[in-house]
Amino acid sequence: MEFCPICHDRGVIIRGEAAVPCRCRRQRALANRFRDSGLPAGLCEHKFEQFNFEYYDHLKTGGASGEPTGFELARRTFQAARDFANNFPGNPHQDGLLISGPVGSGKTFLAACVANFLLQAGYAVLFAVVPDLLDRLRATYDPGRQDTAYREQDIMDAAREAPLLVLDDLGAHNYTDWTRNRIYSILNYRLNHRLPVIITTNINLEDLEACLGERTTSRICQMCWSCRLAVHMDIRVIQRREKLKYN
Repeated sequence: MEFCPICHDRGVIIRGEAAVPCRCRRQRALANRFRDSGLPAGLCEHKFEQFNFEYYDHLKTGGASGEPTGFELARRTFQAARDFANNFPGNPHQDGLLISGPVGSGKTFLAACVANFLLQAGYAVLFAVVPDLLDRLRATYDPGRQDTAYREQDIMDAAREAPLLVLDDLGAHNYTDWTRNRIYSILNYRLNHRLPVIITTNINLEDLEACLGERTTSRICQMCWSCRLAVHMDIRVIQRREKLKYN
């Protein structure tokens, strides 16, 4: 954050004999929350108001008459995410969300909307891309990286204890017994301490068990409401085409 010309970085303004907090303190606290959240810079501006329902068509997602349309799924999932964010201040122990869907269907966008909403409101959030989280854990065992700033226990404790944990891209890599155990440990701790998690995955709920194992999948089902998004084309591809069209 830039130098504050009002308080000269003291954090307070002297008015007579009183010291009044400078507005930069709130801005610095907000910046620190975003820095500590792990939320990638490209996701820090995502807001619910930007969610575009035009990317979700009105065709039946499964072709059958009883199947919901992509638009209906998007409406339900959007409302679930928004309700979670709105209800969190009064109920920080509510059930979390499992948002599934194909690549480019808006899962990460909605998870980032929740994270940004709560960070702006003053709550601590940890946003972890699962493959990156597991890479950081593995790096603590690398003899060539003894300069790493964190021990495995530090990383695990942060994921276990954050008031809200977002696990993005769960299932986007190959699992070993070691990685399954780490994910299980995080989720089991959060379940036992009633700490919510928002999970995004491109794996259907019924297929999660093959990747994560029965224990972990059972806990996810207990902790989270299941939501789904469906699109006929990767939204990122559509957005790139739109940019090319107007440039």
